[in-house]
Amino acid sequence: MSISKFSSIFARFGTASAALLAPVAAFAQDAATTAAPAAAAAASAMTMDKGDNTWMLISTVLVLMMTIPGLALFYGGLVRAKNMLSVLMQVFMITSVVMIIWVTYGYSLAFTDGGSLNSFVGGFSKAFLAGVDTTSLSETFTKGVAIPELTFVCFQMTFACITPALIVGAFAERIKFSAVMLFVVLWVTFVYFPMAHMVWFWGGPSAYDGPSGLIFSYGAIDFAGGTVVHINAGIAGLVGAIMLGKRTGYKKEIMAPHSMTLTMVGASLLWVGWFGFNAGSNLEANSYASLAMINTFVATAAAAVSWCIVETVARGKASMLGAASGAVAGLVAVTPAAGFAGPMGSIVLGLIVSPVCYFFVDVVKNKFNYDDSLDVFGVHCVGGILGAIGTGILVNPALGGAGIVDYSTPDFAASYAGTATQVWAQFKGVLTTIVWSGVGSAILYKIVDVIVGLRVTVEAERQGLDLSTHGEAAYHSS
Repeated sequence: MSISKFSSIFARFGTASAALLAPVAAFAQDAATTAAPAAAAAASAMTMDKGDNTWMLISTVLVLMMTIPGLALFYGGLVRAKNMLSVLMQVFMITSVVMIIWVTYGYSLAFTDGGSLNSFVGGFSKAFLAGVDTTSLSETFTKGVAIPELTFVCFQMTFACITPALIVGAFAERIKFSAVMLFVVLWVTFVYFPMAHMVWFWGGPSAYDGPSGLIFSYGAIDFAGGTVVHINAGIAGLVGAIMLGKRTGYKKEIMAPHSMTLTMVGASLLWVGWFGFNAGSNLEANSYASLAMINTFVATAAAAVSWCIVETVARGKASMLGAASGAVAGLVAVTPAAGFAGPMGSIVLGLIVSPVCYFFVDVVKNKFNYDDSLDVFGVHCVGGILGAIGTGILVNPALGGAGIVDYSTPDFAASYAGTATQVWAQFKGVLTTIVWSGVGSAILYKIVDVIVGLRVTVEAERQGLDLSTHGEAAYHSS
């Protein structure tokens, strides 16, 4: 592509983005003006614990490790050798680009008051990290306890990076690199940032009855991103796989993973990094972080065992691919439940999720004949849905769960609205996520297709994306 054409494309994209985001900018300034005095007063009443901040800094780095190198190696090992480097490049550059977008306007859209649109998205009051410095604090889940806002910005930034990176596994080995990058810029802007706001934006313990995001207002709970990350990315991946079409030679040629060794290494890095993902989402180094940690251990282990059992029964042999897939399914399912379920409930969740995901990967995908290359939908979306709904059950103290903190009580006692009430709230959250991500992603894929095109040529696909797109190879014979 020539420089002039490249510039023209991004000029059109910039104009379109400005037009779409202009209505949000209008109310953001007013929201920032009214919120400033209250925010200043709240910050002065908060205290920061160095131990909490240390844990959050470590958790942030762990989540980055999940993406690069964890997810990159996990996905890279699952594709054919001729496409290994392309997957590494996609994940690496998605991480880099989203970091810049996050501090430019993403954090503001996700975690500020959006005025009249607050149910769906924040505003621009903290665009370019305006007002975020070494003195600003973010309240945790304990009234008056805070961590530096810069730490919170970094932690949430790693979530924003890994979510779109998950999507690429659904259409690996056949998409243009330019299409991936343009789609990610649009997707995080119009799908991910609003989803993060809808699920996680609220006033905090000191202003628990203040404006909140739509899904938070349902009473739905999502400890570390079952909806925001996994269902969100899984649906986007399925839509992308269908809209791009099948890989050339799908079901006619062998498309086995080229390196289960690297996939195992990647899966292991994901598991280790997930402790930052789940336990870090507690925002404090207290007993709830410990609860999230043990749940991340046992749910994952149970799911790995469960997948291997199902595979042995169905095929006569347990595979390394199955063990790794089961572990990831367990990690996905326990993500929304990590700080809410008890350890025994988490084991049950892990045992159940693998047979369900196996069914979608082995039966449903073949039945409907869509080419989800690395089973992003079958593992992340399906596992995320099961985990999100299951969280509504397992949070029940009668089942060993931690209950839900009721901030309207003087002592912030744990409560439980009842199985029917909580599961209904969870279901509404799941449904909203599916519709928002599904419809939004379809529109954005179409826009990208019109601007740069989605698929590489058949010749480029047969040669492999490493050489045809990047002009280099992951491996050399000499």
